[in-house]
Amino acid sequence: MTMKQMIFVMFFSFFSLNLLSPIFTLPLAPALYVFGDSLLDNGNNNFLPTLARANFLPYGVDFPRGPTGRFSNGRTVADFLAEYLGLPYSPPYLSFGGLGSLSGVNYASGSCGILPESGHVLGKCITLTEQINLFGREIKRDLTSKVKYPTELSDHLQKSIFIISAGSNDYINNFLQPQFYDSSKFYQPKPFAEHLIENFSQQLKTLYELGARKIVVFEIGPIGCIPAISRTHEHTGECMEEANKMALYFNEKLSAMLKNLTSSLPGSTFVLGQSYSIIIDLYKNPSIYGLIDGRNPCCTTWQHGTSACIPFLRPCMNPSKHIFWDAFHLTEVVYSVVASRCFRNSSSCSPVSIQELVKI
Repeated sequence: MTMKQMIFVMFFSFFSLNLLSPIFTLPLAPALYVFGDSLLDNGNNNFLPTLARANFLPYGVDFPRGPTGRFSNGRTVADFLAEYLGLPYSPPYLSFGGLGSLSGVNYASGSCGILPESGHVLGKCITLTEQINLFGREIKRDLTSKVKYPTELSDHLQKSIFIISAGSNDYINNFLQPQFYDSSKFYQPKPFAEHLIENFSQQLKTLYELGARKIVVFEIGPIGCIPAISRTHEHTGECMEEANKMALYFNEKLSAMLKNLTSSLPGSTFVLGQSYSIIIDLYKNPSIYGLIDGRNPCCTTWQHGTSACIPFLRPCMNPSKHIFWDAFHLTEVVYSVVASRCFRNSSSCSPVSIQELVKI
């Protein structure tokens, strides 16, 4: 082989390995569809008349595009999962009216919950039922025009990943605010959780009827430990354990409900994202994860550390060392732990990890 030929072979090998292979890398799933609340919202509330917005600094201070409407300093669980799946970030539905994305859409809306009344004191949000209805409208209006045959659409939806985070606001912005909502007057904590699960089950069945088959539902986290609750309600200890018990009872019922849906709905796999145990471990053992502050919001918030970030004030120096971004939401580093565990470990997302789910 001549020197010229050797140089050509070396150049071609380098080119093919470093340029061509990423182009032809296929995503692990055709799309990522996102539903829920501010833990996953990436900009829908920007377009709504509401106080629950995050489209200003210091929100997004560590996100490449700056403040986008994500209620954190950087990426959310949905963003990390999109990266793991080899997909672009699912764009917020209201940013383009649902037109144009075959790789997924984000319908999540901050302050909303399972019940339609949750969060309404803060302004307009897209309730979970409305989010699912918008998804159904998108299928009819947009997705059907992008495939040649109905079987292609069915296959697309069956192989796509659906993630949902809902229920926190039914407590934080409903049950635990008796001055604004009546739910605690009509329900004790356990019957209220059962009421939520009954409604949630019907919403998930509707999503299944629209074509979803691989659905990951995240637990409610330890809401009694977030500064918005722990600093505004009377209790002993660092967290409001009464609120944490409410979350645990809801999560227990959620687990049973998802198992029942998987067994009763043919071809479905409902996965429980066990975020409660991950976050409470971070809270109790921050140093194990390289965290320093597990109690205080990183940004300066309204109402003495119990609310949202005050616009344009400089946050703490090292958000990656904090658990809480504001008084309600977590930092990017915490979301990265939740997403990584759920993607890779069936002990954190059960009965299968998302990595295993895409192969079903």
